[in-house]
Amino acid sequence: MSVGVMTANPTVEPTPEFRAGGTDFSERRRSGVSQGTLIDISATGYKAIAWDADGAARIGALTTIATIATDARIAAAYPGIAASAQGLATPQVRHVATLGGNLAQRSRCWYFRRADIDCLKKSGSTCPARSGNHLYGVVFDLGPCVAPHPSTMAAALLAYDATITTDRRGLTIAGLLGDGSVSHADHTLEAGEMIRSIDLPAPLEGERACYKRAISRSYAEWPLVELCARVVIADGKFQLVRLAAGGVAPVPLRLTAAEVVLSGKTANTASIAETAKAATSGAKPLPMTAYKLDLLQGLVRDVLEQLLD
Repeated sequence: MSVGVMTANPTVEPTPEFRAGGTDFSERRRSGVSQGTLIDISATGYKAIAWDADGAARIGALTTIATIATDARIAAAYPGIAASAQGLATPQVRHVATLGGNLAQRSRCWYFRRADIDCLKKSGSTCPARSGNHLYGVVFDLGPCVAPHPSTMAAALLAYDATITTDRRGLTIAGLLGDGSVSHADHTLEAGEMIRSIDLPAPLEGERACYKRAISRSYAEWPLVELCARVVIADGKFQLVRLAAGGVAPVPLRLTAAEVVLSGKTANTASIAETAKAATSGAKPLPMTAYKLDLLQGLVRDVLEQLLD
C-alpha cells in the first residue's frame, strides 16, 4: 500500500506515487488505473512503535499490519486496534501492508478499478456506481461518490481519537479523509506529502474495546459493514462511548446519534438495543444497499453486548 500520493488532484494523469508495501499500488498498476512514476519509500524508516511515559503509542506509518496485529502491548492498551488489524485481509497481505498505506489506499469501487471507465475520482463528471451496480455501496449518502472508504484501520483509529503526523502537518482522521462530500480524492494529502506516524492517546482507566465485521465469505473478503467500539463502564453506566463504522459511508463514520443515546445510560441489554436502533439515524441507503442497515444495527448490538460481558 502507498502511504501517500504525489498529487491530491487525480485529474492530471499519470501522477507519480509513493510505494510502501505495495499491496494496493501493485493491483492498481496491473489494472492500468495507476501509470505514473514509482517512488519507493519502503526503506525510509518509520517502522517502530514507540511508547511515552503515560502509555501512549506512536506507530510509524511503515509499520506493517501484521506487526500491529501481533504486538502484545498494542493488544493490551488498544484492543480495538489490534483486533481490526487481525481481521484485515489475509496473513500474506498483513505481512507487507503498512498502516499508513491502509489509510491512504484508493477506492475499491469496481468502476474506479476499471481503467476504461471514467468516474469522479478519475476526472469524470459522474459516479457510474450511483446509477449502476452499487451493491456494496454506502448507506449514509454523504456526497456524489457512493463507494465506501476501504480503510479498516481508519475506522478503528477514529474510535481511538488518533492523530496523523505527516512531513508537513498534523491531522485528525477526519482531517486526513474528509467528510465524504469531496469525491475526487480518497484523502486530503497534498502534493508530495507523506504520512510519517500515527499517534494514539493513552488508554483511559477501565476502557474496553471490540471490533467485528460482517462479510460475505469467511476469509479474504472486504467487509460489508465493520464496527470498532470503545467504551468505559463505571458505576453501572456507560461513561464513554465511541462507535466508528466502516463500509457504510464514503469515509469512516462515527455513529454520533447512537453514542449520544448510550452515554450515561445503564449498562444493560435494554440500553444497548435502543442504541442499535439509533445507529442508522440519518442513513440514506441506495436502492441496493438497504440490507446494510440491518447489518449495522446487528453489529452495534453484538459488539456492545460483548463489551458488557
